[in-house]
Amino acid sequence: MSVSNTRLAQLASRFAELEARLASGTLEGADFVAASRDYSELEPIARVAGEVREMRGELASLAALDDPEMRELAEEEIARIRAELPDAEHRLAIAMLPRDSADVRPAMLEIRAGTGGDEAALFAADLYRMYEKYAAEQGWRIELVSVNANDLGGFKEVVANIAGQGVFAKLKYESGVHRVQRVPVTESGGRIHTSAATVAVLPEPDEVDVQIEPGDIKIDIYRASGAGGQHVNTTDSAVRLTHLPTGLVVIQQDQRSQHKNKDKAMQVLRTRLYDLRRAEAHGAEAEARKAMVGSGDRSERIRTYNFPQGRVTDHRINLTLHRLPEILEGTGLGEMIDALIAEDQAKRLAALDA
Repeated sequence: MSVSNTRLAQLASRFAELEARLASGTLEGADFVAASRDYSELEPIARVAGEVREMRGELASLAALDDPEMRELAEEEIARIRAELPDAEHRLAIAMLPRDSADVRPAMLEIRAGTGGDEAALFAADLYRMYEKYAAEQGWRIELVSVNANDLGGFKEVVANIAGQGVFAKLKYESGVHRVQRVPVTESGGRIHTSAATVAVLPEPDEVDVQIEPGDIKIDIYRASGAGGQHVNTTDSAVRLTHLPTGLVVIQQDQRSQHKNKDKAMQVLRTRLYDLRRAEAHGAEAEARKAMVGSGDRSERIRTYNFPQGRVTDHRINLTLHRLPEILEGTGLGEMIDALIAEDQAKRLAALDA
């Protein structure tokens, strides 16, 4: 996708206009918020567009030199610019790709143990720790919303909020079925077992994005049960919300306070409703999205963690990294995510050029 010089000039003009408006000090309230958002979205595009525009202008000036001696001196600079310009134009094309409006949002991470019993729950806990460490490395904030643990320290289900710059843009590629192949701690015969856990990464909406009518919710209060702390079975603090129009059910019992459990349950419900509406809105693009890396289909087996061979394979892009310990520690996960992003961008660029 080649960007014309006219389009480059338009980008520069629009960015300069936004800069001037923000610097004027006349914007307030919603106008200031809107202009700031537009500026932050346009800034990375304008920066690369400026590089491309400058390089093209310099190349044209050097190519137009009439003086033979100056022309000879300019040949080396012309060669350098011609070698660097394609990379700058490629970065600009990627920067201008249509963006998912949810990319800038925080995310809700949900991990559920699948086939494999206790071993699947232990694997789900391993995955949660991996994302926890990756989030710390990225400078993100992670807050546990709820957890349903088993007696071995595994997680049957765990839900957490992750906030920071670019959270959903990176973690959305993690949605799907993750498979592990290893000898479980519960296996006395040393046999390798295959277990699985499902990861869902959902963009978190603002309250204004999802309005929930009080009459659409059925609220049940009951006594918490299971592993949840000393307060369990002492107070009626657990909350179950049922969204009647969709049938979505959210249960929250991790907090001592009924009020806090209700607030967290509402947060989870709002996020799941937002994800449901996004899926409905994108229904027309479903076939096209199947070809993309970031389809977010949580029924799809996306990755295998093979302990005996020390490797992790992402099946969507046929990438295998023999760095299983580093990936589970979070430090190596970035390489996998970067590869998924690059593949997704390449496919979307190819679709635009087709």
